Amino acid sequence: MSTRLQQAFATLRARGRKGVVPYLTAGDPDLDTTYELLLAMARGGATAIELGVPFSDPAADGPVIQRACERALARHVRLDDVLQVAARASKQTDVPIVLFSYLNPLLRHGLQKLTDDAAAAGLAGVLVTDLPAESAAAFSLALQQHGLDLVSLVAPTSSAERIAQIAAHATGFLYAISVTGVTGARQQLSNDATELLARIRQVTTLPVAVGFGISTPQQAREAWAQGADAVIVGSAIVRMIEEAGKQSPTLIEAFVRELVSAQISQVQE
Repeated sequence: MSTRLQQAFATLRARGRKGVVPYLTAGDPDLDTTYELLLAMARGGATAIELGVPFSDPAADGPVIQRACERALARHVRLDDVLQVAARASKQTDVPIVLFSYLNPLLRHGLQKLTDDAAAAGLAGVLVTDLPAESAAAFSLALQQHGLDLVSLVAPTSSAERIAQIAAHATGFLYAISVTGVTGARQQLSNDATELLARIRQVTTLPVAVGFGISTPQQAREAWAQGADAVIVGSAIVRMIEEAGKQSPTLIEAFVRELVSAQISQVQE
């Protein structure tokens, strides 16, 4: 039986469509607004949603997401709180929610307990930014036993052998990092993305979502044109949440809808 993420991407492919995967940091500005944002993103047409666990040392993230983590941690938001808000939202929407975390909070929680709790919360998968490929097999299997996917990251610096190793234990989709560096909105899509997508396609048939630096409908269209199955938009959304606070759900719903409409118009052209 296919998972919810697999079904979501299969539906996109059957319709000749491309996907939008927005990201937010849980607990910023607060957990109730996080709940509203998850539902707003779903209404906007998100293919899936990445729900970030606040972490004290988010080394792969730029200043926008770092600040969001700091604000959430200042409110004492922890992994259990993130799981609870995911459980609330998953009862109200069928859009797959992926837990996005660094490894340390998951280890403190316990990986086996995490798989149990993630399934109970209605999550569709887990993405661990710094999980070594060599350690992914057991965690991936545990998630699969609960019907959850392990989403893995592939960097522009990854060799063909490394990409194959990562893809071997990934399910759901692969997250292709479009640039060498940290997350953050950029003025244009990196040329690294095209070359990385080509190398990924040589070793796996998994759907590929491109992230790191995508912040506008035009950049999303470029990524889709280069062959991405979906785009991941994080820092641009987190910045909007930072600026609008509790009033952000309406703005974020409109922004996600704009991104989705951009790919619809691209298909129609």
